[in-house]
Amino acid sequence: MNATLQADLRDLFVEELARIAPEADYEHLDPTADLRATLEIDSFDFLNFLIALDARLGVSTPEADYGKLISLDDLVRYFSARLQ
Repeated sequence: MNATLQADLRDLFVEELARIAPEADYEHLDPTADLRATLEIDSFDFLNFLIALDARLGVSTPEADYGKLISLDDLVRYFSARLQ
C-alpha cells in the first residue's frame, strides 16, 4: 500500500471523527481499537461518519461492508484498496 495515501487517509478519518467526537485524544488513539467503543459514538454517528467519507472520497461503501470497518486500520485498508 502507498504510505502517503495511508497517511492522508488517516488524517482525513481523524478529521471526520473529530467532528463527531471532538473531545477524543486522537494522538493516542490505538489504530486497532474499535472506534465506536473507544470514542463512544453511536451507530447513527458512525453511519454519518461513513457517509461523510464516501462523499469526500467519491467512494460508495455498501451497507454489507459496514461490519468490516471497526478500527482506523480497517478503514485505511478498506479505502486504500478502493482508491488505488
